[in-house]
Amino acid sequence: MATTQELGTSEVDKKTLRRVTVAGSVGVFVEFYDYGVYGFLASTIATVFFPKQDGTAALLLTFSIFGLTFFVRPVGGVVCGYLGDRIGRQRTLVLVLMLISGSTVAIGLLPTYAAIGVAAPILLLVLRLAQGFSAGGESAGAMSFVAEYAPEGRRGMLTSLSQLGSYASLLLGAVVTTVLTETLGTDEMTEWGWRIPFLLAVPMAVIGFYIRSKLDETPKFQQLRKDSAPARNPLKETLASAEHRKAVLLAITIPILNGTGYYVLFSYMPTYLNKTLHFSVVQGLLITVCTLIAIIAAIPFAGRLSDRIGRKRTIAGSAFSLVVLGYPCYWLLTQGSVALAMIGGVIMALLFAGHTGVIHIVLVELFPTRLRYTAYALGYNISTAAFGGSAPFLMTYLISATGDSAMPAYYMVLTAAVTALAVLAIPETAHSPLKES
Repeated sequence: MATTQELGTSEVDKKTLRRVTVAGSVGVFVEFYDYGVYGFLASTIATVFFPKQDGTAALLLTFSIFGLTFFVRPVGGVVCGYLGDRIGRQRTLVLVLMLISGSTVAIGLLPTYAAIGVAAPILLLVLRLAQGFSAGGESAGAMSFVAEYAPEGRRGMLTSLSQLGSYASLLLGAVVTTVLTETLGTDEMTEWGWRIPFLLAVPMAVIGFYIRSKLDETPKFQQLRKDSAPARNPLKETLASAEHRKAVLLAITIPILNGTGYYVLFSYMPTYLNKTLHFSVVQGLLITVCTLIAIIAAIPFAGRLSDRIGRKRTIAGSAFSLVVLGYPCYWLLTQGSVALAMIGGVIMALLFAGHTGVIHIVLVELFPTRLRYTAYALGYNISTAAFGGSAPFLMTYLISATGDSAMPAYYMVLTAAVTALAVLAIPETAHSPLKES
């Protein structure tokens, strides 16, 4: 394989570009596979790791652990970003993948509450915190890695293909969970079957390590090393600049819809359909699978569209559409019909694709190569922690407290409105080179 030094910074052969895109996807896949499986198995995890006396309290504790892990993501993002901006994207992403994978596998090996009491949820929390720390460095690094290889005019398309990894992993998690639940039944799933989805991270880690370890550093980062030294303290440099502080603020506000869409529309959806709307576990998972298939099909079109008409138009169109149609789609979910629920979920997935398929390239293009990993990770992870990770807990609590099953709809409409307004503040970057400094 030709190296980037031989090819130069503007010429990357198609084979290398394919491998880079796969390498970007594989870590994102492993990261979100765990989040998806945890969300899909939330009811089972609540039974396995907490006392059984109060089902709602156990579910709230399960989602509180889910949410708490997001608050270490900004820390992980800054630490991994520092490494990525100092020693390079490729080596950092290999380390991040190993930490994510190891934590996921370890969860599958944990003893239960029945076996060791309160130590079980404590160990679960520790491992989830490790996952949150490592996940803080994954998306920003992976998307920057792909974008810094991508040729002009194709950055949106190629980063959207990497984003597919997150939804493909959710789809796999939903399919695995559905098949196991149908095959083993509730009792066997609670007894031991819940471990299988987590242990599947072993082969994923092996494949991901092999792919990422075989790639060169990005052309943009190599050029930075050649032209000038990498940033000595990328976080300090980011916060010292008014321009970069503004960009970090935009990196917090623009992805607000992404956290809501991903963690409410997909990860929380099976629990919402089962516990709140009283669909069966399998029906809830099947509805979720349909929405995932829809968004996986739509994301590449969103990425390609953003390369043609621009990032702002694509994201703003997605956000404004969800402001208008978010509540009617959730209303379809509440009608008790699997078919109507599928229609509502699929419509929201197709509309949301215009945001989630484009958001990461928008964030990449906000920052220069010198600070990109750190600044991107800082803003994106603060946004995800505040508006994504806490969403399942918040929705469960608000529905329990108010009895209003439309809470997820209100939340989606609100966050879509914030994103729609925030994206108006950025310049169009689809047809401009990546910032170098």
